[in-house]
Formats: sequence, C-alpha cells, structure tokens
Amino acid sequence: MGIGMYNSEGYHDPTSYAALSGILKEEKAAKRAYRPLVYICSPFAGDVEGNTQRARRYSRFAVKNGAIPIAPHLLFPQFLDDGKPAERTIGMFMGLVLLGKCEQLWVFGKTISTGMAAEIEKAEKRDMVIRYFTEKCEEVDLF
Repeated sequence: MGIGMYNSEGYHDPTSYAALSGILKEEKAAKRAYRPLVYICSPFAGDVEGNTQRARRYSRFAVKNGAIPIAPHLLFPQFLDDGKPAERTIGMFMGLVLLGKCEQLWVFGKTISTGMAAEIEKAEKRDMVIRYFTEKCEEVDLF
C-alpha cells in the first residue's frame, strides 16, 4: 500500500501526494540514520597492545552492525596513565559517565577484568541492555 496521486474520492490531488510523499521520505531517512550508542566493554590492562587491537576490532564490528561505539579504553590512555592509580580512577569515572549516555553495553571476550565488572554492574543497575560476545564477535547468551 502506497501513496497515490488520487484522493479517496478518485480526484487527482498532486498537492497532498507531494506532501505525504515528502513525509514518508523523511521517515525512511530518519530510520536509516539512527544508530544507537553502545559502550564497548573489553579488557585493557595486561596485554595492552593486544587488547587495544581487539578493542579496535570490536568497535569496527559495532559500526558494521549499525551502532556508534564508545570505547573509553581506546581514548583515555592517550592522555591518562592507567598505571597510576589516581589517573586510572579518573579514567574509570569518566568511562562510567559515558556509559550513562549509551543505550547498550557490549561485553567482549571471556575474561572479565575488575574495570569491566564495574561497568557491567553499573549497566545492570541502570537496567541497560547488555550483550555478550566472544573474542570473534559472535554473540552468546549467558542466561
């Protein structure tokens, strides 16, 4: 069922047709443009280089699946030292603030670090959608 050039009484009605077609076109564009913010939750400490590469891959996976990834552990180490407890605390705090702006938490890998556990706990308290994935970006159901 679409929009026709004729009204319900059968008369040619190009003005209504143009207006309704424009509305329909805008609605379709808005649906295509929507991408939810998702928080990427994965290990960082330990194998920093390997974990950074994996977090980049997870973020790319989120983009390919129609989401906007937020991965604080890729951003904050650019100017905060995770090895200094005070700076790590600031980074964790800022990450949890960003988590509050996201619609979903995507957890990657089988290892849950202490930082990840804090992020998962905060997401659970906020009743956020939490999705779990393997390191190969395959979704798993934990429940």
